[in-house]
Amino acid sequence: MNAVHSLPLSTRRWPALQRAEWGCLIAAIALLAVAVWGPHLPASAHQHDFADQRAWWGLPCALDVLSNLPFAVAGVWGLVWLRRLGALRLCLATRATAALFFVGLVLTTAGSAWYHWQPDDAGLLWDRLGMSVAFAGLLGLAVVGRISPRAGLATALGLLVAAPAAVLVWAHTGNLLPWAVVQIGGMLVVLALACLPHRHGALALQLGAVIAWYAAAKAMELADHSVYEATAGWVSGHTLKHLLAAGAALPVLFAMARLHHSRYIAMPVPRRAMQNGGQRGQ
Repeated sequence: MNAVHSLPLSTRRWPALQRAEWGCLIAAIALLAVAVWGPHLPASAHQHDFADQRAWWGLPCALDVLSNLPFAVAGVWGLVWLRRLGALRLCLATRATAALFFVGLVLTTAGSAWYHWQPDDAGLLWDRLGMSVAFAGLLGLAVVGRISPRAGLATALGLLVAAPAAVLVWAHTGNLLPWAVVQIGGMLVVLALACLPHRHGALALQLGAVIAWYAAAKAMELADHSVYEATAGWVSGHTLKHLLAAGAALPVLFAMARLHHSRYIAMPVPRRAMQNGGQRGQ
């Protein structure tokens, strides 16, 4: 034992990367290359021109502001579930990435509400920074569940750096491509992960449902004015986009709820209680 511990650090090696981990690394490098060397993608000149700009009780763009509240509800709910499950039911990587995701949802509520209160580039920066944290947590959680804990943690940490960097690039240069790579590329990675089986013992997260919620949200975002006109000014596509995007947290919450429920189903009945029950039955 002493001989093993006395080995120099240079002779100790990390376990070799698995094939799926190599695939994850190659995908990250490819997306980074597109973000860095891809063409300049300018933002739309009408990106702040939302369909529903009605004010309620002095609150400007009221529905676009208030529709961010479900993000906060999902984030707080998720943090409560994490506390209930405790360290015995989830590995460190799952707890860390899930916590990052839920904290990101709360930050998204604040950033997006602030932005929609008075839509401009300064507010949009804070909106996207909050989303960056949520993206990092969600993608890391997906990788933990399908590939490995260390790959998931590396993914979350990498995106926690890359996503805010993409936002800052847009803020300083007007190039939206890096941020588009974070969003679209990240969802393509989640789509690929959805084709892989759940890792044994990992949180049973239904990634297909996450993708469906996200895709529906993006569709509503693109159809903001069309939805507003189709509903005779009742609701806009962007308001629905917020609600649907918050729905992407439901598969994570349901997976944690199922795990919490299975804890009690699998919990053995104490022997003394069984004996007392048998005596009462006699």
